[in-house]
Parts: sequence; C-alpha cells; structure tokens
Amino acid sequence: MGEPETPDSELQQIRLKRIKQEGFFPVPSDDRLGRCRSVKEFEKLNRIGEGTYGIVYRARDTSTNDIVALKKVRMDKEKDGIPISSLREITLLLKLRHPNIVELKEVVVGNHLESIFLVMGYCEQDLASLLENMQTPFSEAQVKCIILQLLRGLQYLHENFIVHRDLKVSNLLMTDKGCVKIADFGLARAYGVPLKPMTPKVVTLWYRAPELLFGTTTQTTAIDMWAVGCILAELLAHKPLLPGSSEIQQIDLIVQLLGTPNENIWPGFSKLPLVGQYTVRKQPYNNLKHKFPWLSEAGLRLLNFLFMYDPKKRLEWKHVGGVHLRCA
Repeated sequence: MGEPETPDSELQQIRLKRIKQEGFFPVPSDDRLGRCRSVKEFEKLNRIGEGTYGIVYRARDTSTNDIVALKKVRMDKEKDGIPISSLREITLLLKLRHPNIVELKEVVVGNHLESIFLVMGYCEQDLASLLENMQTPFSEAQVKCIILQLLRGLQYLHENFIVHRDLKVSNLLMTDKGCVKIADFGLARAYGVPLKPMTPKVVTLWYRAPELLFGTTTQTTAIDMWAVGCILAELLAHKPLLPGSSEIQQIDLIVQLLGTPNENIWPGFSKLPLVGQYTVRKQPYNNLKHKFPWLSEAGLRLLNFLFMYDPKKRLEWKHVGGVHLRCA
C-alpha cells in the first residue's frame, strides 16, 4: 500500500508557510502574465521622476514603438500584495478618460509578484521643473491657458465624484504641444453624499486648504480649488505663494495674506477641531492686491474667489465663466 495522501488543507498550509518564509517568489510561467503583458516588452530609456507611490521611467513599447511613462508600483514591506493606495490609484485611473488627465494605458507585470508597472501616457515635463528652468515667468495669457486646462480636468473629476487631494505644480504634466494633464492619483478619493470622514493629513503643505489645517474631516472638492489658487499664484509670481515649513507657519502665512478668519466670513470656523490649538494673529486686511499689483482685475477676482476661507463659498469649476477665464 502507498503512503496516505496529504489533505488539501494541509498542503495549502505548507505552501503558505513556505511563501512566508521565503518572501516573494517567482510565478510559474504558465500563470505569470494572465491578461497582463510583461514589462520585458518595454525598453527603459531613463528615470524621469518619482511619484507619491512609485518610481517613473521613460520607456519604449517595443511592440508599437510608442514612448510611454512606466511607473513601478512601490511594494515596500508589503506582505499582502499591492498597497491599498496603489490599488485606489489603478482603479481610479482605469476609469478616467479625459484630455487633461494622465492616461493609464495598461498594467504590466515582471517576473515576481512584487513587480507591477503602470503604463502611462508620456508627457515631456512637469510644471515644477518647467518653472525652475524658465528665465522669465509665464505671461498672464499663458497662465490662463494652463489654469483653464487644469479646471477642465478638475471639472471631469468632480463631476465623477473624485477629489484629487494632492494638486501641486509637480503633479501637473505638460506635453510638448502645451497640453496640461493632472497626474499622481495616489491620494485621490471617491466621495459621496453624505460626506464620510477622511484624514486631514493630505495635500502637500504649501497647497493645503485652511479647513484641512484646522482639522476638518469632511473634505469636499473645495480643497482642490484652494490648491488651484496656489498653483495660479505660483505660475504668476514664478515662486510658491505660501511656502510654510510647518502647519502653524502655514496658517500664519495664509492669515498674513488674506486676513484673520472669523465666524462672519466663515460660519462654523470656531467649531473646527484644531482652532483652539493655534493662536492666530489679528490681521484685518486682504493683501492679495498688494502681492500682485500688476495683475488684472479679472485675475485678482479669480484669486479671491479661489481663496475664500469658507469652503462653501469657494469658487467651483462650474462658476469659472463668471470670472471671465478664457484661453487667449
């Protein structure tokens, strides 16, 4: 008689134990790719940057000769598969199709379970590096065109109940034909009604809306619109508008620029979770006009609408026509 067979459940336990001991393991060739192509079909040309959740390469698709951006999904210390942040980004991007949003073409895999790459549409530069290398600031007409494209992309996101939550110049890409594309959706979230609590520790500090700094947990599309105001000002001034080094300094810079918030201009302000933790300076004036004395009335009006303290009064993309923003 032969040896008794090992039950399936016991075999599964042995297999899982071995995986746990050995870490990531090669996937059998028959099961490796499934419906995904192999990253070996892409020739890496050079490293072009690092997003919130992975390194980005410029690469050539050898089957089509197209130049693409290849983003390696970061799997640091992950034992349970793809990080939830990357899954959110992949899930969102697979659904999004708009001229002003970076395109996720497909997901490809390497030889091991930790090797997953996003194949994105390639853009020649991001606005942060472009600003660094420009000798003179953008003209007001050029800024209008950039912001208009950003707002069109945001319109699409917000209409589809997605808030980006990390808008900044380094997350805005531009093709060599001047097309602006919103990128890096690692912090983006779908939202609904009623609004669910979310962590306020989002959006890079310099672009973070005051309601986040004061601890709100109900985030709306208004936090993206505040970031648009910061980006608009940065493009006009050729430098960041509110470069705080800490949350308290960030609040102080906002107050110096816009004046001290209160219940009259921002109903509910005094009830925000962190208001009692900060001593906010008394500053009664809005200094935007002094900061941008050369800016047109339409430009100043747009900045003021984007920098409304009260998120409910802050400009939404659908009201942009009221401030006469056109691509010149």
